[in-house]
Amino acid sequence: MATYIVTGGTGFLGRAALPLLLERDQTAQIHVLVRAGSVAKLEEQLSAIPGGDRVHPLVGDLTEPELGIDSPPPADHVLHLGAIYDITAGDEQASTNVDGTRSVVELAAKLGATLHHVSSVAVAGDYPGTFRETDFDCGQGFPTPYHRTKFEAEKLVREREGLTWRVYRPSAVVGNSVTGEMDKIDGPYYLFPGLALLAKLPAALPVPIPNLGATNVVPVDYVSAALVELMHAPGHDGEAFHLVNPKPQPVREIYAGLAKAAGAPRPALSLPGVIAKPFVSPLPIDSAESARKVFLDRIGMPAALLDNMTMAPTFTSERTVAALAGSGLAVPEFGSYSTVLWKYWRANLDPNRARRNSPEGPLVGRIVLITGGSSGIGKASAIAAAQKGATVLLIARRTDELEAAVQ
Repeated sequence: MATYIVTGGTGFLGRAALPLLLERDQTAQIHVLVRAGSVAKLEEQLSAIPGGDRVHPLVGDLTEPELGIDSPPPADHVLHLGAIYDITAGDEQASTNVDGTRSVVELAAKLGATLHHVSSVAVAGDYPGTFRETDFDCGQGFPTPYHRTKFEAEKLVREREGLTWRVYRPSAVVGNSVTGEMDKIDGPYYLFPGLALLAKLPAALPVPIPNLGATNVVPVDYVSAALVELMHAPGHDGEAFHLVNPKPQPVREIYAGLAKAAGAPRPALSLPGVIAKPFVSPLPIDSAESARKVFLDRIGMPAALLDNMTMAPTFTSERTVAALAGSGLAVPEFGSYSTVLWKYWRANLDPNRARRNSPEGPLVGRIVLITGGSSGIGKASAIAAAQKGATVLLIARRTDELEAAVQ
């Protein structure tokens, strides 16, 4: 029977990996590090997972010395998923990647456990070439605190004497390729509101797309399945794996897949990247910066994300492909699941989804909260909203008047 300690088990990748870990190892006992306030969240998550009774909350905190754990349980493996994955994070926020990893490293060393550290291709920073799984410190620079702290965290793992470790470097992780499930707006998802606006134009309208370079995205179901498989593959301690798309993905290709799903105009021709310069890099030109700010504010995209959407390096994954041989795991083509991602975003994450009218009427199935709802205009509005199919929540000072209004 193997025992695991997992950090970040209630996060997006953790929720995808835990069921696979339980399925892969039918005798596994798993301790998930959670803050005291998140125990109920974990228990709810586990109630829907076969074998969830073999998962136990381990109350602690990545930001606390020694993870805030007085006496950790024995473990054979420590899976470190907990981290800041936001490329727009500032120095103080991103430092969690280093401080948390330092504590996890010491915990794994103390227990004599194998540390499975989920890093990121961000460790490559601005390296201007092919970055291999055997590469690490190649003199690269780091364009954001996020890039730098991912590098520093992995360095802690590699340099700890006596530690048995494996490192996994995913590229930009998007939603599930089968269900589309995603839990936040991040990475390519910042493009979605702009595509929704373009979808209002005729689909046949040719749209020129600047040649901005390439990015690399992978769906969470591939990343989690490959991670669990590689954790158990014999003979790979002290190695790093790239969980990436084997081929660089031009931003134009990503746009084309999403545009098809959204019904937006398709890319008709490529423009030189220099034409998009005012929008993708800071310039000391007031008019260009003003246009850039208006554009980014309109679609809700952080400037740091747009500046770093494309990747200077390309990534090889021969070691990962070889280790996964026979497992049936491979990265699906983005175009094969872009429609699934779009539909899930449209139904669950689009900030304007509540403004779309349903065929039955604009308020059918909506929840409307009304303050001052016990009398006057508030009460009249509540009655009208309820008659149009909304669920109405009323707020007022006096309970008796509120109850009367409800009646």
